[in-house]
Amino acid sequence: MIAFHFPPLMGSSGIHRTLNFVRYLPKFGWSPLVLTAHPRAYETVSDDQLAAVPPDTVVERAFALNTARHLSLLRRYPAFLARPDRWVSWWLGAVPAGLRLIRRHRPDVIWSTYPIATAHLIGATLAKLTGLPWVADFRDPMAQDGYPSDPKTWQSFKRVEERVFDRGSAFVFVAPGAARMYRRRYPSIEKSRVFVIENGYDETIFAAVEAETDRTQPLNPGRVTLLHSGVMYPSERNPEPLLAALGELVASGKIDANRFRLRFRAAVHEALLRRLAAKYSVERCIEILPPVPYQEALAEMLQADALLILQSRDCNDQIPAKLYEYLRSAKPVLALTDPQGDTASLIHRYRAGLVAPMESKEEIARALPEFLARLARGSLPVADPSEVRNASRLERTREFAQVLDGVASAAGARAPAAQEAPPPRRP
Repeated sequence: MIAFHFPPLMGSSGIHRTLNFVRYLPKFGWSPLVLTAHPRAYETVSDDQLAAVPPDTVVERAFALNTARHLSLLRRYPAFLARPDRWVSWWLGAVPAGLRLIRRHRPDVIWSTYPIATAHLIGATLAKLTGLPWVADFRDPMAQDGYPSDPKTWQSFKRVEERVFDRGSAFVFVAPGAARMYRRRYPSIEKSRVFVIENGYDETIFAAVEAETDRTQPLNPGRVTLLHSGVMYPSERNPEPLLAALGELVASGKIDANRFRLRFRAAVHEALLRRLAAKYSVERCIEILPPVPYQEALAEMLQADALLILQSRDCNDQIPAKLYEYLRSAKPVLALTDPQGDTASLIHRYRAGLVAPMESKEEIARALPEFLARLARGSLPVADPSEVRNASRLERTREFAQVLDGVASAAGARAPAAQEAPPPRRP
């Protein structure tokens, strides 16, 4: 399992997909080996999720550098050292490390997950050198219209992507729109090799946090708190229309700034939020708070009055991973996203809240007071816990194991005898 995002990296929702696959795959007859990057390559690290890695899991941390940090002079570095990404040096360490793992443990399948693009580059190389079947996992689409913005970097993404679809045995996406897009882009790929395994939430961790959290204790007593948990990207999750609408609503008296708080937790782009809050005179009702350990972030979701998600229309084929945790929190969700996109479809599927387009200040100015009024009346829909269970990480891993079973069987890997427990396999 080739994954850049893995503990002790801090601050990426992508960690949870790989980590929970690692935790739950043994329940379905698979024994995972993890090939990840040395922690020196990470922007920030934390030990809070290391304990979630099963102690008997083989984890190989291969040589890797962050080009911007380790190979720059006066904050400048040659562009080719950051193509397809700033961790391309990981390929140099991961290929020999991966070959050693393969010789020692004889795995049945290779799996890699994007982003980071270099992970698929490593997967392609190991699949070519060993002949093992390779499953490529896309948490986001790769070469998109206008992304990456640098033409040479875009071309490097496209080359990696073409190698994936030339050599891969199966292709997994986290949103239906992304799967549809890639079937159109590569029409020669059989539909039977394309799968959708959405993200999810970890019930074990959630239940433990819930047992220790007083959900009746508000985050801001006497005030309604709308929480956004996670990174605010300046374009894909542009907060300006929201803060502009909030400024108009506060100025007109439709929202009482003394009784409302919009909380941003671990937004990363904090300077942008402060600048916009000042621009639209909403500093009184904005809270910008630093990252906290994962379990504390979940507890905060459980105590918030309502939850906020933002996703631009050019990300219609993507679903923010934290939305599944929002659903499990059983709190109303205000989704500022294109009503025609996959994020809105998920909200509608679980009847979990209201949707308004992120880019429209006018639509937000209409939706936000309605949302708060219905929240006060208790008439907003929330996800049904009995329906949300199918989005647990355990159920997602069951789907993943079925993909691995099919790929391994098609490649002629050993198959369990009928009526017998399957021998452990290794991705």
